[in-house]
Amino acid sequence: VRGTTQMKTPNNQISRVVEKFPKNKATEDFRNYVSSVNQDRVSRTYFLNHTQQTLEYVLQKKKEFFKFEKARMTVWDAFVLLDQITDESDPDTDSAQTIHALQTAEQIRKDHPDLDWFPLVGLLHDCGKILAHPSFGSEPQWAVVGDTFPVGCAHSDKIVFHEFFVENPDYDHPVYGTEIGIYEREIGLDNLHLSWGHDEYMYQVCKHNRCTIPQQGLNMIRYHSFYPWHTGNAYQHLLKESDKETMQWVRLFNKFDLYTKSHANPDVLELKEYYQQLIHKYFPHPVLEW
Repeated sequence: VRGTTQMKTPNNQISRVVEKFPKNKATEDFRNYVSSVNQDRVSRTYFLNHTQQTLEYVLQKKKEFFKFEKARMTVWDAFVLLDQITDESDPDTDSAQTIHALQTAEQIRKDHPDLDWFPLVGLLHDCGKILAHPSFGSEPQWAVVGDTFPVGCAHSDKIVFHEFFVENPDYDHPVYGTEIGIYEREIGLDNLHLSWGHDEYMYQVCKHNRCTIPQQGLNMIRYHSFYPWHTGNAYQHLLKESDKETMQWVRLFNKFDLYTKSHANPDVLELKEYYQQLIHKYFPHPVLEW
C-alpha cells in the first residue's frame, strides 16, 4: 500500500501498571463522572470532545483514516502499542489499555468458552485507541476515547457531560440541532454517523482486512462506547427493529468491558500464544492495513 509504514514495536514488551484504584470495586462505583479520582482529567477530555465533534469533523476523519494507509502491522504489534496509552476519559482505571483489554478478554473466555471469537473481541475492542499513539495517528485523546453519540442531530441528555454541547457549533444548527437532523425515523443504527473515535476505526479496520469474526462480535467493537444508546436507551426514534438484537449483544459485552477493570492484572506473556492463535484463525492475513 502506497504511503504506509511497516510499524515495529520494541521487543513486543508490555509493561505492568500499578494503579491507584481499588481492586474488586462495587458495580455502582463504576462510571462515576461526578467525583472520580481523575475528575479534572475526565471532565477536560469530555469538554473538548463535546465542543469539537461535529458532523463536518466526523466526515473529514472518516475520509482521512478509511484509506487504511497509515501503517502495515500485525494485530499483536498494534495491541502492544496500547501499552503506552491510558484512556483520559475513563474514571475507573489508570491501567494501560493492554491490561484492560486482557482483563476483558479473559473474563469473557472464562464465562463463554463455547464462543472462541468472543475473547478475541475483548482483546481487539480498544485497539483503535492506537489513533492516539505518537508513532501512529497522534490524534488528541478527545478524538479517540470516550462515549460516542450521533452527530448531525440533537444531542441526547443521556450523554455524559451533555451540558458541554452548548458550545458545539452544531448545537443550534437549523438541521443538525433537531431531533431527526440529517436522518430519517427508523433509519437504523448502521446508518448513523457516530462521533469519531476508536470504535468505528477498529471496526472498519476489521472489515477492510476481511476479519471473519461474526457480525455480532464486530458490532460489539463498533458500538461498545455508544452508552447513551445501549445503556441510556436514547435515540430509539432512529433505530430499526433489527437493532434490538445488536443491543443485546453489545450489552452482553459491556458488562465485561466495564466491570473487569478492577480485576488482577493478567500475565501477558503467558496469554500471548492463545490470543495469537485466535488472531490467526479470524484474520486471513497476518499483516493488516491500518
